[in-house]
Amino acid sequence: MTDSLSVVIVSWNGLSLLRRCLSALLPQLNDDDQVIVVDNGSHDGTIAWLTTTHPTVISVALTTNIGFSGGNNAALTHCTNPWLLLLNNDAYVEPGAIAALRTATQCDPHVGAISATLVFAHAPDLIASNGILLRRDGVAVDHGMTEPVSQLPLQCFPVAGASGGAVLLRRAMIEDIGLFPDDFFNYLEDVDLAWRALLRGWQTHTCPTAIVLHVYSATSGQGSSFKQRLLGRNRWRTLLRCMPTALWWRHWASILRYEVAACVGLAWQGSWSGIAGRFSNIPELPALMAQRRIIQHRRTASIEVIDAWLVPAPWPWQERTSIRRLAAIIAARRS
Repeated sequence: MTDSLSVVIVSWNGLSLLRRCLSALLPQLNDDDQVIVVDNGSHDGTIAWLTTTHPTVISVALTTNIGFSGGNNAALTHCTNPWLLLLNNDAYVEPGAIAALRTATQCDPHVGAISATLVFAHAPDLIASNGILLRRDGVAVDHGMTEPVSQLPLQCFPVAGASGGAVLLRRAMIEDIGLFPDDFFNYLEDVDLAWRALLRGWQTHTCPTAIVLHVYSATSGQGSSFKQRLLGRNRWRTLLRCMPTALWWRHWASILRYEVAACVGLAWQGSWSGIAGRFSNIPELPALMAQRRIIQHRRTASIEVIDAWLVPAPWPWQERTSIRRLAAIIAARRS
């Protein structure tokens, strides 16, 4: 069937999360849907539990943790359906979410990705992400983050890209642009994918009625040095690989302003890992430039069409307000 799904869940020592994830997901699937769980070398008994409790789930047992990027890529050869649903193990589909996503697949064939609407698990009236927003300073943020769910329209609408936490990907698009770069490990691999989709003229929609509860940063922790390092590193990997030269010339000042402000802020907080992550790309520059040449050579969308998706960067005080609001929401979960 053209709307059959291959669901991919990557897990690492997250058995308690996976139990809830599957219990919410499985009742909503059809007989011709697949579920593939990639275990990234866990030592919490995930594979044994899956084998005995969910024998119809395809288990892919990896010996080491190769991250979200590598884990999803490892599942690709097991996927046989025309749509791939990538789902975090800390993301729990609400009743009707899968049906809403399945309906959304009856869309223009140029739509290559359909984002679900992630909401905070402990504050389900607030959006965590219903897509990706790309800015002129090279920053990518979650579309709609911290906004009320009640303000969402009922119909699907276009966005620049989709969060990897809960997204439908058309197999035809993945065959065209590839899935995730293995060496990203975690974070911003979905932004890199969004850029490559835009370059090739693929569209992304978000489905407001496909609600998915998300435990924000359940695996690595919000603000952890591990996360900050990968965010700093992968931001530059994405820009070096994916941003066309014409847009570098057009927006270099905004990119530089953000970098200076970000590095000063990180240094002030003593978060040196975020700065180190940026500089870790230097030895990789030859490989990144080779990847860039391939990606840019395949671009079919015009510069103006791509640039239209880049929104102006907010003023510093607007950025601080957004950061504080997110921090307050995360703090409410911990309390």
